[in-house]
Amino acid sequence: MRVKKQLGLIASVVAVALILVACGGKSDSSSSTKTWSRMEGDVISSMDSSVVTDAISGQALVDTMDGLYRYAGSDLEPAMAKSIVEPTANGTVYTFKLRNAKWSNGDPVTAQDFVFAWKRSIDPKTKSQYAYLYSGIKNADDIIAGKKSPDTLGVKAVDDKTFEVTLDKPMPYFGTMMVNPVFFPQNEKVVKKEGKKFGTSSDAIVSNGPFILKNWNGTGNSWNEVRNKNYWNAKNVKLDKINVQVIKDPSTAMNLFQSGKLDDAALTGAQATQAKSMKEAQALKQATTFYLEMNEKKVPALKNAKLRQALSMTLNRKEFIDKVLNDSSIPAAGFVPQGLAKDPKTGKDFNKEAAESTAKYTKYDDKEAKKLWAEGLKETNTKSLSLELLTDDTDVAKKSAEYMQSAFEELPDLKINISTVPFKTRLTRSQNGQFDLVISAWGADFPDPITFLDLFTSNNSYNNGKWGSAEYDKLIQDSKTTYATDPEKRWDALLKAQEILTEQQGIIPIYQRAQTHLVNSKIKDLQYSPANMYNFVNAYLK
Repeated sequence: MRVKKQLGLIASVVAVALILVACGGKSDSSSSTKTWSRMEGDVISSMDSSVVTDAISGQALVDTMDGLYRYAGSDLEPAMAKSIVEPTANGTVYTFKLRNAKWSNGDPVTAQDFVFAWKRSIDPKTKSQYAYLYSGIKNADDIIAGKKSPDTLGVKAVDDKTFEVTLDKPMPYFGTMMVNPVFFPQNEKVVKKEGKKFGTSSDAIVSNGPFILKNWNGTGNSWNEVRNKNYWNAKNVKLDKINVQVIKDPSTAMNLFQSGKLDDAALTGAQATQAKSMKEAQALKQATTFYLEMNEKKVPALKNAKLRQALSMTLNRKEFIDKVLNDSSIPAAGFVPQGLAKDPKTGKDFNKEAAESTAKYTKYDDKEAKKLWAEGLKETNTKSLSLELLTDDTDVAKKSAEYMQSAFEELPDLKINISTVPFKTRLTRSQNGQFDLVISAWGADFPDPITFLDLFTSNNSYNNGKWGSAEYDKLIQDSKTTYATDPEKRWDALLKAQEILTEQQGIIPIYQRAQTHLVNSKIKDLQYSPANMYNFVNAYLK
């Protein structure tokens, strides 16, 4: 999932719960209302689960909606489904029995709500960038290509409480995908009533999850999430209210935490350095990679691999983390982050195994960078390049861009101009190809390398820079088809794909985030998932 530029600890293929150290509390849990106050780096872009791509909106949807499953720390648990389902028909049919649950307007949640939502999400008219996740479900590929109607998707409501999914082929990670908002149900009556307004404000949605979104007008810098009394598991929702405030400046975040107005503050730079000595400090390691995307369609010279490799090698990732982020982030040796998956045969970490053959392409080497840059300019018959670096308008984003500008301009005949824009504008410009270079980030949707590597197949909607490799495409496709039920061969195919992406620098991986937080110690049982999302069910204030 796309990550805000200011954006758990994941071991092997899972994440563990946050462990919160003892410290002075901030929230007034002695009052009748148990409230948690947290921050985000920017605004919610949408609450339409079919079109959401960013982590901020994704967190709001996870707070207010339930799909078939939900992560509780490292464990996948039933949510709308009564149980974790094992497929039948050689791994191609999933039959979900649904709970008796209600929407926040009192309507029952039915199997038809899933059928409607899934068909709407895959419909090309909806323009869902996550439609590709449906690939593997019967007829999905033909629907995405416009060859078949969305009504032919392999889903059906057997009855009000039985939802059946038929796959074209087995998908070993199918169950873990169900936590992604694009697979959440939708109330057809509400969607059709609201029309284009659906998902644009808290008055134009309904919830079936732990909380109900309040006081969000579509652009506001603050919103509230109030306990949903109609939630099927309401007895285990201990918080009455979550207040969320957009804070782009880390010094403001620290001041609000210290004054008792914020319970969870995410910090970077000098504030992160200062916070490390505080009792409330947490280092939240995430399955999230920040990377630089280069627009090969807009700037044809960037099709040259040597120019891309030179840009990568001129970045001193460790110095960047130490000088700009000042947190526990990790220099990225590849796009798939550390701790996401282990070799089914040897138990070795995917990231580290891939880096054995490609580490030189992400290692700082100023001399080699200049050599490759000169060769690349000559091969493309280019005398000089002037490129715009697009990023968000937060404090850390601006400082990141300035560092990269300085590093890149060490290369001869290269000029970098920085363009800082609001988060939603950066997303739109990225999606429309209106950039030369753009700083982006991706967080795991589920604990499998495919959630990262799928993005840069030639026709993926997230491949904004239009890098392409026929060999890479085939490896990704083979991992989903030919090797879908052979864990070792599938692993080898994905490993080779990662190596190609890194060697070619189809995108330039920069760092894996381990963000510094200051957290009120009164919160207990707050968990963090492999999909980089908090789960506030069961969390309580001591």
